[in-house]
Amino acid sequence: MADPHSDTASARLRHDLESAVQGTVAFDAGTRALYTSDASNYRRVPLAVVVPRTVEDCVAAVRVCADHGVSVVPRGGGTSIAGNAIGTGVVIDTSRHLRSIEHIDPEARTATVQPGVILDDLREATAEYGLTFAPDPSTHSRCTIGGMVGNNACGSHSVAWGTTADNIVSLDVLLSDGTRMTVGSGKAEEGAEGRAGEIHAALDRLVETYREELRTAMPDFRRRVSGYGLDRLLPEKGRHVAAALVGSEGTCVFVLGATVRLVESPPARVLAVLGYPDAPAAADAVPSLLTHRPLTVEGINHRMVAALDEHGGPRVPLPEGGAWLLVEIAGEDAEDAARAAEAMLADQSDRPSGAAVVVDPSHQKALWRIREEGAGLTQRTPSGREAWSGWEDAAVPPDRLGDYLRDFEALMERHGRFGVVYGHFGDGCLHVRIDFELTEEQGRREYRAFMEEAADLVVRHGGSLSGEHGDGQARSELLSRMYPERLIRAFGEFKRLWDPAGLMNPGVIVDPLPLDADVRVGLPLVAGATLAYRADEGDFGKALRRCSGIGKCRRESGPGVMCPSYQVTREEKHSTRGRAHLLFEMANGEVITDGWRSEEVRESLDLCLSCKGCLSDCPADVDMAAYKAEFLHQHYRGRVRPAAHYSMGWLPLWARLAGVAPAEANRAAALPGVSRIAKRMAGVAVERDLPSFARTTFTRAYRRRGPRPGGRRVVLWPDTFGNFLHPQVPAAAVRVLEDAGFTVVLPRGQVCCGLTWVSTGQLDVARRVMRRAVRALSPLVEEGLQVVGLEPSCTAALRHDLVELLPGPESERVAGAVHTLSGFLNEYAPEWEPPRVAASALAQVHCHQHAVIGFEEDRKLIARAGIDGEVLDSGCCGLAGDFGFTEGHYEVSTAIGEQELLPRVRAADADTLVLADGYSCRTQIAQGTDRRALHLAEVLAGALKTGRGSGH
Repeated sequence: MADPHSDTASARLRHDLESAVQGTVAFDAGTRALYTSDASNYRRVPLAVVVPRTVEDCVAAVRVCADHGVSVVPRGGGTSIAGNAIGTGVVIDTSRHLRSIEHIDPEARTATVQPGVILDDLREATAEYGLTFAPDPSTHSRCTIGGMVGNNACGSHSVAWGTTADNIVSLDVLLSDGTRMTVGSGKAEEGAEGRAGEIHAALDRLVETYREELRTAMPDFRRRVSGYGLDRLLPEKGRHVAAALVGSEGTCVFVLGATVRLVESPPARVLAVLGYPDAPAAADAVPSLLTHRPLTVEGINHRMVAALDEHGGPRVPLPEGGAWLLVEIAGEDAEDAARAAEAMLADQSDRPSGAAVVVDPSHQKALWRIREEGAGLTQRTPSGREAWSGWEDAAVPPDRLGDYLRDFEALMERHGRFGVVYGHFGDGCLHVRIDFELTEEQGRREYRAFMEEAADLVVRHGGSLSGEHGDGQARSELLSRMYPERLIRAFGEFKRLWDPAGLMNPGVIVDPLPLDADVRVGLPLVAGATLAYRADEGDFGKALRRCSGIGKCRRESGPGVMCPSYQVTREEKHSTRGRAHLLFEMANGEVITDGWRSEEVRESLDLCLSCKGCLSDCPADVDMAAYKAEFLHQHYRGRVRPAAHYSMGWLPLWARLAGVAPAEANRAAALPGVSRIAKRMAGVAVERDLPSFARTTFTRAYRRRGPRPGGRRVVLWPDTFGNFLHPQVPAAAVRVLEDAGFTVVLPRGQVCCGLTWVSTGQLDVARRVMRRAVRALSPLVEEGLQVVGLEPSCTAALRHDLVELLPGPESERVAGAVHTLSGFLNEYAPEWEPPRVAASALAQVHCHQHAVIGFEEDRKLIARAGIDGEVLDSGCCGLAGDFGFTEGHYEVSTAIGEQELLPRVRAADADTLVLADGYSCRTQIAQGTDRRALHLAEVLAGALKTGRGSGH
């Protein structure tokens, strides 16, 4: 058969796929680049990508590929970390459209779903009946049921309810030759005819041939995930064909649907937290804890807690210790569960260093966050070195865990490696990311040597190479060290029974690819980067490798901001991960070959809102807003830019010019013909109302009035939005600061934070603007003055972007002196009594404040003022500075706002305040509802005006 990658064969394949498939068939470089990687260390370039709209599309695509002799790689959320969902054939992504929960039977406690159903969506649907699908990997917000079947996913609660294989009823599967069949357990499938009958007969012969090995050579504990689960075919285990296929990683069949078993969700749960000196000591305690039948026993490490603190996560009180076990106990109610937890603690002969029973759900949630974000939090060592997966999830019987862990730590020390160990201690499964030197050839040789020794070590302890994520490319080559030769032969026969042509995800489990091949390592860019990338030693490639592909940015709901564009489009290229992969492939140069000039990257970044949500929400601190600014700077260097870059990117200049004659500018903008032409020329969406300029600027009015002497001096930063568009906001802030006992001073001259130039990638201009800002602020900061910012995006720019464009001690001193109004008042005027505001409020947090500064200080000040405030967890408002005003973005911008923010504002009572410190947020609310949002300074100043005179 002709080489399927030749131009002629590829063209024929494309024609036949496009003729047979209703969904997307993509052979373009950008789409192929998106799917070169999953959440592993590996990259393999696919020939094409299919995104099916229906199950029938999957059937058609697989049959076409079989006709052309092209391999098939099934893919769900792409969140597994062993290299299971990448390949050089056709990748079929079920995660976008195949999302139907077809049937829930609460009496039988089963659910039938399509392969692309997100785990959290299934759990939400079954919760109505008091039921849940038990396996719950930490990627539950974006992993798919099909992917869980492929990997035999487990999660924290496998201690109580087992793995995916333990919770499968039947599978609707497609073979590479086009045969479609349903497989389950027992003898119900006897009498099957044709190809299905041949398979069942061959399975029986396979069991008969290898019966002894299936009973004696496969480690008998729950987390034995490596290899095929052929022992599930034994008669004493119910001859469960579906369970045997679970964990086959797409190498045997394509899963078209699954019927899964549901379990009753406990009425109440509490979390016992036990502290130990170190992880091995914690592991030693596991067998005793398991006698109390907990729902889960998870292990975390003090370095994970420290990493979350550095990441800006909420501080969680923990008992004394260097490692902790999180033991979840169920009960009829919270009191019953708490009593059971206390009884478990009292029964421990080896007392932990400290212990606590956590009943409060919010406290439990904070503790679970440490565990769930482990993969991201441990991606860098304390010294900043990159840490990698690979030897990620080995498992041993729980009673061997302590000894195995000591031996494993000794192995790492012997190789001079560092890694943070955590994971599912109750099932003997450990997660660890290790600081291998995979970017160097010698480092990859050392990686192989370590992996081989680690495999031998886990086998000596009766364990499994993988306890959760499957073998993929990372561990398939090592299976011969875990299993005897006859079982390896049985694995090959099992695969060929289903897939005789070897087209299903080749190179995984059977006839494996080398574990040190295809490692994902970036190549130097054609031009140097402009931003400092201080946390990555100035290395843009290292910054891009922060994205390990775990895909938290692909979640479609939940707390935080990331990633607003993906939540609307659900396209991989509009996720933070997708953009990072495209930038990485741009740096690599194999698929995307035009470097910084890449239109594929530009198109993907076009719908990036530069919200910075990933900077705080991504556990690996990916900063896509910075990467976008860098790309735009390089992409348009020496070229004509889009009109919006000249209009909104230079807004501070145009605002200053309009400020000379604001009435005339507003009258002209109000004329329909002029407005329409102006928007077209400026690249502004015709659906947007142009902003009105204030009759007088804040700085002009304040300098005319002059500061009120006598108080401690504080600098108020006059941002463009407050100065020229909403001067009532800084005027209100002056009243509040003066009431708190401060004298307000302004920086000299015309100053700006430079944000509009940063967000449009005009970094040379932004640097000049920021340099002026530093010159204006530095003398005041040297005097000991603090700086208060009112516009969150500008405040965040002074805190974060300033030191990325102008690294150095002077910029760092200035950045360190910048505060929000709330943060400043709470720290420097703790005795000040804010005016009482007897009102309820909805508060929208600006994305940049969420990412760089946080909202805790605002919560405190809102509470101090007596406001009954609800902080919306609505994510980005959708306007995001210039994004929502730019032509072509209006639909996505409003769709983001309509997810939660705008409906919540419309539904609020008329007397409920709407708080939004961000100009963009207030504008989106004004243009999307009939409500006016206020800055917190306006609310406090209004209360001062009506309620009392002075509070100091």
